[in-house]
Amino acid sequence: MKIVLSSLFVSLFSLLMVIESSMAQVDREYGDPIATRSEVIGQRGMVATSQPLATQVGLQILRNGGNAIDAAIGANAAVGLMEPTGNGIGGDLFAIIWHAESEQIYAINASGRSPLGLSYDDLMSILDEKGENRIPPYDLLSVSVPGAVDGWFELHERFGSMPMSDILEDPIYYAEQGFPVSEVISYYWKRSAGFLSSQPGAFEETFTIDGRGPEKGEIFRNPDLGNTFRLLAEQGRDAFYRGEIAQKIDEWMREQGGYLRFEDFDQHRSEWVDPVTVNYRGYDIYQIGGNNQGTAVLQMLNILEGFNLKEIGFGTAKTLHLFTEAKKLAYEDRAKHYVDLDFYDQPTEHLLSKEYAAERRELISDRAMRSAETGIDVMKDGDTIYLTTADQYGNMVSLIQSNFRGMGTGFVVPGTGFSFQNRGELFSLDPNHPNVYEPGKRPFHTIIPGFAMKDGEPWFSFGNMGGAYQPVGHVTLITNVIDFGMNIQVAGDAFRWMHDGSTEPTESAEESLSGTGTLHVESGIDYSVVQELRRMGHTVRIGEQFFGRYQGIMWDSEYGVYLGASESRTDGQAAGY
Repeated sequence: MKIVLSSLFVSLFSLLMVIESSMAQVDREYGDPIATRSEVIGQRGMVATSQPLATQVGLQILRNGGNAIDAAIGANAAVGLMEPTGNGIGGDLFAIIWHAESEQIYAINASGRSPLGLSYDDLMSILDEKGENRIPPYDLLSVSVPGAVDGWFELHERFGSMPMSDILEDPIYYAEQGFPVSEVISYYWKRSAGFLSSQPGAFEETFTIDGRGPEKGEIFRNPDLGNTFRLLAEQGRDAFYRGEIAQKIDEWMREQGGYLRFEDFDQHRSEWVDPVTVNYRGYDIYQIGGNNQGTAVLQMLNILEGFNLKEIGFGTAKTLHLFTEAKKLAYEDRAKHYVDLDFYDQPTEHLLSKEYAAERRELISDRAMRSAETGIDVMKDGDTIYLTTADQYGNMVSLIQSNFRGMGTGFVVPGTGFSFQNRGELFSLDPNHPNVYEPGKRPFHTIIPGFAMKDGEPWFSFGNMGGAYQPVGHVTLITNVIDFGMNIQVAGDAFRWMHDGSTEPTESAEESLSGTGTLHVESGIDYSVVQELRRMGHTVRIGEQFFGRYQGIMWDSEYGVYLGASESRTDGQAAGY
């Protein structure tokens, strides 16, 4: 009798396990264990940002008759106010625009340059006095000219349709009247406020409430930033680069022993550039090259195109192995060749050629690569926001903007309402490196907007913040949609991966990858895949990494609608109408 009961118990237990396993596949509406919510669908417009109120600012601009470019500027101003932990007008900007009327892709590099009056020799002498062997992040040496405002006005002059005063109306209102701080932003804000409040300038009076960062739901105001927005609305970009704001910055920098001067602002300019592109399985993928890491996305895709990822499957050990090895190879080129094109003749055509990709692909075996270097002779952390907009006219904007390290340097000129970025930290000090510090030079940037076309029509505007993670995130999104058939929300919800250990653009020109580095995966991965990766020679960690935040808009030409997606892990929102 005991044997019968025991057998019955085992059978019932097995049945329960089968039922539980089956239920695990259908606990979402469509049985997809990696989907957290549906795409947003709209006919006349779509906005996706990392802060819901900023999304609504952009959407209202569209409802008021503005276009996607107007909405992108307004949403960026709002998110700079509401998420100062990732961006603001003390930082830089890059954008890709699909302009429906001309049926063309445009790209703008609105990144700032190093101080004209600080030579390499002077920089090295100052660092030697400070006992530093790199440009420190929270030092006046790391401050380059903020390019975001000039980027707004360049975008507006070329493509905008509403007056700038109307575009900035809601951001001004929220700056002066206040807004409730959202949950994840509150967490990072409080963390940053703890160590930036001691910086010279007006950080504490601008960005704290009684010396602390705001709580979730607490109303926060930044009237100084509201006043700066008013000056921009009334006087244009010259208020920032040739007027009252530039003069305040010059005076404050001289008082504090800083290096930016009025001349640096007066001579600053954004640059309209030709985006770089490759075709991946019939889709034209666009990035901005030069001094940012967008080229790495295209190099990785070129390498991966030689493998049948669809057949190998999403989330398998072999797929993650191929992704990681392609990343290692592309990032060695990233460390040596992605610099300001005014100072270096980048071998872009060769880097993006299918022939070079085939050569690099041959270096991938079934074991984790322990060393790699650039295939062309040559002499990590960052906080950012990404947003995207689309309008009833068919225009689409992919825009990314950043202070670099969270709230930037923490240097706030009294009365201005914003903190300066620390992008200057990303210069190399090796005089033989293309990314070496020089006066008036744009440093290497991690921030990249993405865009994809299909058969000559706009298809997918996408991006994610996250420092060195960003090219990995772009490749993951593109392959999730094209190779693995995910919709754009599921593509962002799916578990993510990141590899640490590649050579950085700030290091010596002689450095190269040594050792396998560390492959980080999100907890949604099957543990058997982790075990298999370890057998292949990878050092694998679950979590212990920042995997970015994503927004995307896709144009569905069949039904004539926009599909929107946003980061489900944090505060983001996509909304359409």
